[in-house]
Amino acid sequence: MTTSPDLPAELKAALNVRLEGQSRSDAAGRAAVISQTYREGGGSGTIKSETDALAYALARMPATYAAVVASLNALAGIRPDFAPASLLDVGAGPGTATWAASEAFLSLQQFTLLDANGALRTLAKELFHDSSRLRQVAYELGQARTLLTQADAADLVVASYMIGEIGDAERTALADALWAKTMDTLLVVEPGTPAGYARIISLRARLIAAGAHVAAPCPHDGTCPLIAPDWCHFSQRLQRSRAHKQVKGAELPFEDERFAYVALTRTPLIARPSRVLAQPEVGKVETSAKLCTPDGVVVAKVPRRAKADYARARRWRWGDAVDDSLRRPGEGRDP
Repeated sequence: MTTSPDLPAELKAALNVRLEGQSRSDAAGRAAVISQTYREGGGSGTIKSETDALAYALARMPATYAAVVASLNALAGIRPDFAPASLLDVGAGPGTATWAASEAFLSLQQFTLLDANGALRTLAKELFHDSSRLRQVAYELGQARTLLTQADAADLVVASYMIGEIGDAERTALADALWAKTMDTLLVVEPGTPAGYARIISLRARLIAAGAHVAAPCPHDGTCPLIAPDWCHFSQRLQRSRAHKQVKGAELPFEDERFAYVALTRTPLIARPSRVLAQPEVGKVETSAKLCTPDGVVVAKVPRRAKADYARARRWRWGDAVDDSLRRPGEGRDP
């Protein structure tokens, strides 16, 4: 079953309770400063109070949650039998990835979170208190690499929107530490920018060399076939609540979050489907889609005369895992 990209009702309610009595305009101003700092690579250092943490959560939690859920849905689609019992959320912030994983995998029973920001930890614990499943999470405060040496390994390890906050040398050591704590699967999610993609690709290559295998989004363990200025990223649409729109200073009722990700496992997969790398072009004569395949990037063109294949290809969306039999350019099977 696919998990919704929208925040769960428990989390929405908990955020709304904490927003009561708060100035929406003040929260919007704080969120703008924090977002600008993140874009400039400043990390969570600007978040120093519970008010800052709430402003950040209202502005960024919905989109980050949607991106992590989309990544977990892709993982679950490739590995439908994956049922992790334990989660290690590194750079957990307000607990966004933990909420997402708890919704995507009801098998999870043990949750451990690591982060260096005390204000975000305080908010996360308050939000978890209102959850039926997450009241007893363990949330350790400190630097990720230091805490990782002490943490227990977990079935599922997640590093969401955090590796971009550290330098290259530390990032390499962190990648090794994350993999060392991964009993089954590691998921890393980053902003869907060329820089975010570059960080994902670097980590992917290093850990494949260490014995990891890609579960998603790639249909292979080889070198990424994309050539700059192209880069691999995806988009997830989410609905904006009234509070979300106010804090973001936005009018549209929805937001599209662009993200890059990789899910790495210790067990090789026998076969992996091709992946749609951009929104397909649907025409009257054919549907054309850019696909990453086990043989590289191809543009699959499915003619309308191949009725069954054309009907399926019309339903393809950016980020989908698709039937490998339709991946070759210009091919389509007549019924």
